[in-house]
Amino acid sequence: MEQRQFGKTDMRVTVLGFGSAEIGMDKDLNVSQEDANQLLSKVLDSGINVIDTASSYNTSEEKIGRAISHRRQEYYLFSKCGEGSSVGLDYPDWDARNVRPSVERSLKRLQTDYLDLVLIHSCSEAILRQGDLIQEVKKLKEDGLVRYIGYSGDSTNALYAIQTDEFDVLETSLNIADQEPIDLKTLEEAEKRQMGIIIKRPVANVVWNRGPEAPNNPDIYKERLDKLNYSFMNESPDKILEYALRFTLSVPQVDTAIVGTTKPEHVLENIAMANKGKLTDSEMNEIRRRWQEVCEPAWAGLK
Repeated sequence: MEQRQFGKTDMRVTVLGFGSAEIGMDKDLNVSQEDANQLLSKVLDSGINVIDTASSYNTSEEKIGRAISHRRQEYYLFSKCGEGSSVGLDYPDWDARNVRPSVERSLKRLQTDYLDLVLIHSCSEAILRQGDLIQEVKKLKEDGLVRYIGYSGDSTNALYAIQTDEFDVLETSLNIADQEPIDLKTLEEAEKRQMGIIIKRPVANVVWNRGPEAPNNPDIYKERLDKLNYSFMNESPDKILEYALRFTLSVPQVDTAIVGTTKPEHVLENIAMANKGKLTDSEMNEIRRRWQEVCEPAWAGLK
């Protein structure tokens, strides 16, 4: 699988990374430790070298630690602190006093003595401006608990985080239903600073494969895609997925896109799609043209 230089870090990351939220957070999926062992072994055996998790993903970190900590040198391990990580700790989300305890807990769960990357998870510009949260994360890097630090978030919050010049990495949303990072020039700003760029939600949560949403809780991406009505939305679900994934990987600033699944066979299918390479210029231009025609002012990046 193709690897890309990850900003100014010493890492070369596979264009696909594995997102572990589903193996820990979704109780309906009921992913057992045995299932996680098989899935994560397939991820590594297939050549993917990025594992993305978070302290707030319930049992995700523990499952990763039990499944593949003995193969630690084969993958880069990214986790997050901040949003949702205050459970079991002494202070609220994003309180600087929680940073070290949260990351130390993650290291124990993941059965490792360092993270390749820790990201501040989805806090606002106002919180970042206070400064103490950033300083606490920087101390983790100085003390060797983490190798690099980053920010995970969207819209003007992400743009501010980039402009602090404090972070090595940005993780943000980008997909066929969420192109704000291109329009806002978020990705360009990160690239100028030689930041590594991770994309979350690269396939728009595969909303075309879902059943009807609850009338009082519509899916925002589904609503957007209905209005965008790209020509390929009439194709099979797998073909739509291919277009969506290859669109994200075709955006020049992208280093790695995090895709989650609970099924080993989907790992192989996603790799096969990514290996088809970038969309043509005409395909990319058509998607961008349609977005610019239809996009509404309220279509900001999702939290």
